[in-house]
Amino acid sequence: QVQLVESGGGLVQAGGSLTLSCSASGSIFSIDTMGWYRQAPGKQRDLVATITSGGTTNYADSVKGRFTISRDNTKNTMYLQMNNVKPEDTAVYYCNAAVYITPFRAPRDYWGQGTQVTVSS
Repeated sequence: QVQLVESGGGLVQAGGSLTLSCSASGSIFSIDTMGWYRQAPGKQRDLVATITSGGTTNYADSVKGRFTISRDNTKNTMYLQMNNVKPEDTAVYYCNAAVYITPFRAPRDYWGQGTQVTVSS
């Protein structure tokens, strides 16, 4: 009913930049908080950044000052601008969204399939 699709992942050299996108589709009434999470092989899935519907942002200390989360509510799309990437940023990046689904009024938590980001040194 609701799908989140990430795009923009790929291979980038350390110090470079990459922009990830997450597009939500389906029977969406509205989307509350959205966020980016990442998971490296053998590690847990960790918060990267979140953004509320009003634009309030929160970042993990490891990416603060380097990554910028944003969203376009008219497109149900969220972005992650990744600057000065480091090898430790290598992970699968997942889109998360709290979605109000038509005709329901209770939000549900949805995840995308993930997009691979590999930072080479």
